[in-house]
This record gives sequence, C-alpha cells and structure tokens, in this order.
Amino acid sequence: MGKNEAAGRSDSGMEHFGYKQSLDRSIGAFGSFAAGVSYISILTGTFQLFYFGYGTAGPAYFWSWPLVFIGQLAVALCFMELAAKYPIAGSVYNWSKLLGSRIVGWSSGWLMLTASIVSLSAVVLALQLNLPRLWSGFQIVGDGTGTYDFATNAVILGTALIVITTVINALGVRLMARINSAGVFIELIAACLIVIILALHATRGPEVFFSTTSYGAGKSGGFLSAFLVASLASGYVMYGFDTASSLGEETLEPRRTAPRAILRAILASFVIGGAILAFAIMSVPHLDDPMIGSSSGGLQYIVEQVMWGPVGKVFLGCIVVAVTVCALAVHTAAIRLTFAMARDNALPFGEVLAKVNAKTQTPIIPAILIGVIAALILIVNIGQPKIFTVLTSIAVIMIYLAYLMVTGPLLMKRLRGQWPPADLATGDYFTMGRWGMLVNIVAVLWGAGMALNLAWPRESVYGSPWYNTWGAFVYIAIILGTGLCWYAIKGRHHIGTLASHAVTPNTAAAE
Repeated sequence: MGKNEAAGRSDSGMEHFGYKQSLDRSIGAFGSFAAGVSYISILTGTFQLFYFGYGTAGPAYFWSWPLVFIGQLAVALCFMELAAKYPIAGSVYNWSKLLGSRIVGWSSGWLMLTASIVSLSAVVLALQLNLPRLWSGFQIVGDGTGTYDFATNAVILGTALIVITTVINALGVRLMARINSAGVFIELIAACLIVIILALHATRGPEVFFSTTSYGAGKSGGFLSAFLVASLASGYVMYGFDTASSLGEETLEPRRTAPRAILRAILASFVIGGAILAFAIMSVPHLDDPMIGSSSGGLQYIVEQVMWGPVGKVFLGCIVVAVTVCALAVHTAAIRLTFAMARDNALPFGEVLAKVNAKTQTPIIPAILIGVIAALILIVNIGQPKIFTVLTSIAVIMIYLAYLMVTGPLLMKRLRGQWPPADLATGDYFTMGRWGMLVNIVAVLWGAGMALNLAWPRESVYGSPWYNTWGAFVYIAIILGTGLCWYAIKGRHHIGTLASHAVTPNTAAAE
C-alpha cells in the first residue's frame, strides 16, 4: 500500500459507520474537484438555460446568478462541515439519516435518487442543441423541421451518450475520474476563453444589467414576478457540488479533500459562469433580437454571432465535452447513492444492487440499471416534450428538497447544542465555528424559499393542463408516496447494513 493510499484509508473512518471499505479509493484532489464542477457543468447549464432566463426577464436576469450563489454557498458550507465528518458514499442520504432519522434519510435518498436519474435524461438531451450545429450529419432523423424530428433525434443522441457513461462507470472509478478530469480541464479552459472573447466583443457597459423595460409588464407582480421565474434558470444550474462528497469513500484523505473540492467547485462555477452570462449580455449585437430568448437560439446563437465561424464550432465542440462529463458525473453520483441505500438494504433487491465487482471495485449493476431507466425516460420526450420538461424541472425541486432534509436536521442539532458531534474528533478539518448557526439558518431559509419558487404553479413554466401546472405537487406526491408505501409495507422491517458490507472486529482493525 502506497503512502498516499495509506493516508487516505486512515483518514476515511469507514469503521465508525459500520461499513467495510469495498470501493476503490483512488481519487485525488483534482478528481474530487472535477466531480463537483462537472455535475454543476458551467457550459452545459448556462448554454442550455440562458434563453429561458433572458427571454423571461431580459438583461437584468443576470442578478439571479449571484443571488442563487449566495444561497447555495450557505448550503455548500454546511455540506463541507458534513463532508469533513462523514466522508461516505451517497452523502445526502447518509447525512440526513445520521442527522435526522431513518425515514428522513430514506426520503431524502429516494427523492435524490429518482431526481438524479431524471436529471441524467435531461442532461443528455443537451447534445441535440449542439451536435447538429457542429455537423448536419448528427441530425439523424429528418432535417429537423418535422414535427418529431428534433425530439426523436435528441433521444437517439442522448441514448448513445447514456450507453457511453454506463460503460465508463462499469469499468471503474479510476477510468471515470481520468475521463472526467480531462473533460473538466477542457471545459474550464474553453469557458475562460469564451469569457475573454465575449469580453473583447462587448458593445455596452454594465448599466445594461439594470434594464427591465417591458419585462413583467401586465403581470400582477411586475418585474419581480418575471425575475422570480427567470431565477429558475440559475437555480437549475448551481447544484450537484455534493458529488465530491458522495465519492468520499473513493477519495484519498476525504475529510480534507472533499470539503475543499465542494468550495472550489461552487466558486469556480460562480465566477466563470457569471462572467459568461455578463459578457454575453454585454456583447450581444441586438438586445431585442428574438433569437436570444428562443430555445433554438440562446447563448449558442450569441457565440455564433460574435465569433468567427470555425472558432464558434470549436467552442460548440467544447460544450459537447462539457455535456458528456456532466452526464458522466450525474450517472456516477446516482450509482453511489444507489449503492449507499442498497448497502443499508433500503432499496428492493439490496444485496444485488450493493454488490461490488471484485475486479473493478465498483457497483456495476446499478450503473446498468440507472442507464436503462434513464434511456426509457427519454422516450417520453418524443411525443410529450412538455411533460418531459415538467419532469426535469421537478427533478431539480426534489434535489433542493433533499438538500433541505440535510440542512434542516443539521440546524436542529445546532439548536439543541448537539453539533459538532462528540463521537467524532474534529482535528484540523473544516468547520464554520461560530458562524455555523447563522450560515445554517440562511441555508434552510434559502432551501425552503427556492423550493417554493421552483414549485410555484405557473403556466408560463409548466404549461397546462392543471396536472402540469401543479406538477411539482402532483408528481412529487406520486413519486414520494409510492416510495413511502414500499417503505411502510416492507422496507422499514428489514433496513439495516447488509452482512456482506458490515464491518467486523477484524476488518475494523485492518482499517
């Protein structure tokens, strides 16, 4: 065993949680950081949703980016403390279980898992926005003008990417981390170059961010109403930083590495993503161009307008790389969450789902199962693209709710004087100290407020009929209700660490 690997094992504390070390502990500092950045995916999120934010609230939509960052930073700081004390797979599930109760943990895990699978389906659809722009041959179905050409082709391209992420994840975390790190490196370089080029083409100053002309007109809440809707575009992007901690069991020195990775991931995403949004708005040739607020235009359209043809193609290629590693990170995080819950026998067929391949030291069956389910969900997009949009929006709400099931119980622990826990040595690991209570309160209020804003029944976002308009309440009730039925009837009677993963006195000594 090498020096770094030995340090990583001694720093893991797996025996404290009653689990054996069964996953491959090989991810370094950059790999951990890359996992969080690729899930947030600056280029995927900003390019996929810019049109929605700008089309709803105009240039002033930019202010939603720092607003969402402040709220999510409070959540991230709470997660950093938890990652330093509980470096364990399926982080959100295990944290809420340890902080709250078994049913709180199970509920957060179930919401996070179902949301992650739907999110994987949503991310891979972004290929359709970019690949046909690179080469018309990627439009396999029709020429893109037919009723179902766009949606059907998106499903074909998306399914191909899901197959790729499934194979990579099945081959082991080392390969996944190398590919993901290389992709993130390309994404960060491309994002910085996009910022520079957009800045060089800026035709107006920062005063444009205060332009609210005509946006929100005729609505009861005026511009504020339009801004709250537009903020969904930023809220849909800046999450997933917990992926760095979800890979804690596979990270060297996780108590130090994971908290730093979480902070660096959200800071890098905020700075670079914010710069792209700012300079894109400052460089767009005509602010009232309807293509900017159109799903067929958006940020890709601006890039094509201000960049010389071949250069624009290169950057679109970089966006494809970003989409690929984003899908890989989302798939990876969903696998770790499945493994963590199955290891506790908290999912049907727990023993099968928690089985770790002896050669690759990774759970292969969850990788395949998640890939198949995500591909099947894509089929909905062919005939019912509006329902698919509703489902993907609701998936983000479920992730915010899952986060709230961590920050809420953590705040209760603080109020009761039970945090930090006495049974874990704090050492020199990250802690918020006396700022913890205030930051935790902000995290809870933010999580609750943003979840409500995301879920608010708006026809402009979710469309009609009523079950789509009220989709956040209808579909989440169905998803959570179905899961809780299984939990009440069967799950709660046999949840507990599987014998094949439980630590023994001998394995604890080895750790």
